[in-house]
Amino acid sequence: MITLTEIRSAAAAIAPYILRTPTMTAPGLSDLLGAEVTIKIEALQRTGSFKARGATAKLLSLTEEERQRGVVAVSGGNHGIAVAVMAAALGVAATVVMPAGAPQDSIDRARAAGAAVELTDGMPAAFDRTNALQTEGQVLVHPFDDEIVVAGQGTVGLEIAEDAGELTDVLVSVGGGGLIAGVAAALSRLRPDVRIWGVEPEGARTLSDALAAGKPVPTTLSSMISTLSAPNVSELTLEHAALLDDVLLVSDRDCVAGTLELADRAKVWIEPADGSLLPAARQVLDRVGPTARLGLVLSGGNATTQDVRRWADRFGL
Repeated sequence: MITLTEIRSAAAAIAPYILRTPTMTAPGLSDLLGAEVTIKIEALQRTGSFKARGATAKLLSLTEEERQRGVVAVSGGNHGIAVAVMAAALGVAATVVMPAGAPQDSIDRARAAGAAVELTDGMPAAFDRTNALQTEGQVLVHPFDDEIVVAGQGTVGLEIAEDAGELTDVLVSVGGGGLIAGVAAALSRLRPDVRIWGVEPEGARTLSDALAAGKPVPTTLSSMISTLSAPNVSELTLEHAALLDDVLLVSDRDCVAGTLELADRAKVWIEPADGSLLPAARQVLDRVGPTARLGLVLSGGNATTQDVRRWADRFGL
């Protein structure tokens, strides 16, 4: 598993390039849920999500020869923006492969940062195209199957451990599992009594399916939440699932409703990927009781008001 030493090394390396985002109590959410809530607002991170951490860690690790070859990344949105922006900042050419259904704003922002953006018919095809470009010589910056990337994401957990008050439970949304693997690796060492919960859309249950099968398996994707729509987890991220208490499933509708509730009650703008944490928090409280002190990792905010309005209309919210 990723070690605390690796996470601390990543934190030192990326510190000049990323923000130490706020970790703060959320009175509005505490009143809403009837339990104390702390939020880690990675939506305020450079590039709008936690992905800047792992992408920067990986880019800084490249040799000069690898830098000259350029990098390629596959993404449902946030990882692509992060690789495009941070590669430009570090003088590295980048190609980003996204499914055509990714948010248009994410596609536009990756292009605006200077990356070559390729669109494919769905996320599995995006992974296939990325593998082909890697074979042609570009260096892969994988969104979750890379120890350096996961160590970079683990700096979120390091900051929670250092900045948050007493917590009993931390909730993290899951796509390919890089963020929750890194957060769990950090918190399991620094806050060993804290329970860690993964949260997935019902239509993108990659980690749940892998746990049931005992290995990473392809998942049938039907969720509209592209940022949580990896076709599978990796052996690396699945290994860290041993540190979790459980993985909770929520509907796309509840993810969008959670996004609106977080805007109304916490006064933060986040994506439905993190809107998922609010209905999941209610599941946790049903299990462990109202004395829990919850930590929610709000991992990204790269959904536009138009995106959320469209999704809300779709579900009659």
